[in-house]
Amino acid sequence: MHCLMLFCLLLLSSCSTPCSYDYPIMGADEFVIDSYTIRQGKLAILEMEGIEVEEMPCDAMNEYKDAISEDDLLNIVIYHPKRRDLMESIQFINQAVGGFRVVNGEVNLPDIPAVYVEGLTLDEAKALLQEEYRKQIQDVELFITYQDRLKSKVELAGLVSIPAIPVDGKIRLFEVLAKAQVSPEANLFMSYVMRNGKALPVDLHQLMNKGDMCQNIVMRGGDKIFIANQRDAMAMAMGEVFRPGAVPLPYGYISLREALVLVGGIPFTGDKRHIQVIRGNLPCPKIYVLAWEHIVNLPNDSLLIMPGDTIYVTAKPITEWNRFIDQLIPTALLFQTGNGIYRIAY
Repeated sequence: MHCLMLFCLLLLSSCSTPCSYDYPIMGADEFVIDSYTIRQGKLAILEMEGIEVEEMPCDAMNEYKDAISEDDLLNIVIYHPKRRDLMESIQFINQAVGGFRVVNGEVNLPDIPAVYVEGLTLDEAKALLQEEYRKQIQDVELFITYQDRLKSKVELAGLVSIPAIPVDGKIRLFEVLAKAQVSPEANLFMSYVMRNGKALPVDLHQLMNKGDMCQNIVMRGGDKIFIANQRDAMAMAMGEVFRPGAVPLPYGYISLREALVLVGGIPFTGDKRHIQVIRGNLPCPKIYVLAWEHIVNLPNDSLLIMPGDTIYVTAKPITEWNRFIDQLIPTALLFQTGNGIYRIAY
């Protein structure tokens, strides 16, 4: 029996080949430095990962002139003490059709020629329309507001209740998110803003949860916002942990200590001297090797896990040996039984 075990060990050692991969191995110091980068927010993490971040448009924080656009739907009200018929006809159009739509840049109202209003502000359009009416009817008062806007709005997708918010040249990102009724289950760290088909360098988590008003850009018509789900940001825990599997990152990152708590901790079979965090893509990952003393003694925010990380806790050498023996014994018994039958036969 002992000879058989020795033979198997020699066979396994002769068949195994040393690993030819040369991954960068980092210690606790490098992990702490990178964790402080993670704390700076999404943009710093993207740069750390080597992902190119677009420059913020130079006018992103500037308010702009809000103008009437093609297909805008205008609500127009007229008051005149004697022309009740005109007042009622315009009010009927507002109620029946929903308002006066801008077609080919023009708006058509009763009793006056079509008036070109595209590119004008509401105040400028009001003055022009009122002037046209006063050419025929004195003492006319005109009021104009937006009923609906097709192009001058922000579209939202994901965990929001309101899919579109109109813009006016002044409304900012914070107010848009407040009006959209973002779900408390949203992951703002993984959410993003698109403009002209490109992601803007904006960190919604820093804006809404940290109060960073440097992220509070002025929104423009055609902007798109996607609000991510918590499941869009995950890390993995593997090896010697009680509950291997996915670790949710509701704010885009979590401390290593919290992550280990979520998976039930490390059992006695785990080697607390070799807790590894694997970061980056599989062909060329960065591997940090930490010990339990680092997790216990260092502050939570200096040991951070980010999306895509894998926590791997190795087994103690004795654990690996015991598992090897457990797998070897049935094979050895089977071999011994077969050898006994062979001897009986001969």
